[in-house]
Amino acid sequence: MAFQMPFRFAEKSTPSMDSRARLSKMMEYDQPLVWVTLLLMLLGMVMVYSASISLPDSPKFANYVRWQNTYFLQRQAMFVAVSLVAALFVFRIRIADLQKAAPYLFIGTLVLLVAVLIPGLGVVVNGGRRWLSLKVFNVQPSELMKVVIVLYAADYTVRKQEYMHKLTKGFLPMAAAVAFVGGLLLLEPDLGAFGVIVCIAMGILFLGGINVIWFGGIGALLALIFASIIALSKFRRERYFAYLNPWEEDNALNKAYQLTHSLIAFGRGELFGVGLGGSVEKLHYLPEAHTDFLLAVIGEELGLVGVLVVIAMFYWLIKRAFDIGRQAIAIDQTFAGLTAKGIGIWIGVQTFINMGVNLGLLPTKGLTLPLMSYGGTGVVINCVGLAILLRIDYENRVLMRGGRL
Repeated sequence: MAFQMPFRFAEKSTPSMDSRARLSKMMEYDQPLVWVTLLLMLLGMVMVYSASISLPDSPKFANYVRWQNTYFLQRQAMFVAVSLVAALFVFRIRIADLQKAAPYLFIGTLVLLVAVLIPGLGVVVNGGRRWLSLKVFNVQPSELMKVVIVLYAADYTVRKQEYMHKLTKGFLPMAAAVAFVGGLLLLEPDLGAFGVIVCIAMGILFLGGINVIWFGGIGALLALIFASIIALSKFRRERYFAYLNPWEEDNALNKAYQLTHSLIAFGRGELFGVGLGGSVEKLHYLPEAHTDFLLAVIGEELGLVGVLVVIAMFYWLIKRAFDIGRQAIAIDQTFAGLTAKGIGIWIGVQTFINMGVNLGLLPTKGLTLPLMSYGGTGVVINCVGLAILLRIDYENRVLMRGGRL
């Protein structure tokens, strides 16, 4: 027996240590979240190349002919590389430090939104003053505000938790901040970004426990405000009525031109698509095929199957964000939990609007498909937001294992 005890002890302890080692290895970070993000970006890069391959033939893009057909592919590859570097940097920042920095980031982004409106600083593209030039590429502060408003709204909700049922101390200060942001965005103009930012702020306040009656009333007021903005703007009003009847001849040739060609692209794609690179609509028929209407090119070349795969990946990504947020709140990390859910709201709302516009379910609005559409600031900020989400999940795992941050 004396010789058997050490043997039995070793026999029991070794599997236990092995299982703990395996558990520790499994809980380092969320690998599926990383892979889904990378797959969306890589698929987006392929489709951007396909959608933009004929653009150098257009007089509008004549300056890019020196790069031949790979100009947008090279730029998108550069944006993806910068995005991954930025994501790695942000992932190393503790969530507690982001919470402390949230008010200062909000103020700094407001300054950038004001700078965009100053002649000589703001860059005008297609009639909109939304960019600041950094020579190599343009920066769009409204995209930066999307991730900053997530952090600021989550921090505000945590700080004002005891006042969330009060109108004056709980809701109005946040409403005033969002209204100021909205005013700056409407001057650019960028109604789409304003809508996304309002949804993010309202969603986080709702999840943070704002009074339901006030929430419903403010929601109705916001709907009235957006309806008034559309009604008072001739351009937006005409676009809205064109969306209701896109196939009417005058609409199809004017305000609903993009929508009708987007629907034609989906119709041509049918179930399995016409094949990668085989799109006809991208040949100067569908404007902005590589940005706002990338999903239409996916639908034409990869068919219903390709579109459903993209939808499934975004659905998983958004659901995972809410799961991570719920897990953080369960271990008393309220700011982290609200931030994770806010990122889910942001990606979800923007994806829904872009897909709704492409499919003719919503009026035409200039919002890109997250992670996939061509654009530097958008892709970088999307990756930064998902890096924050990955950091929240990482800290959740550390805390649940009894570790320290």
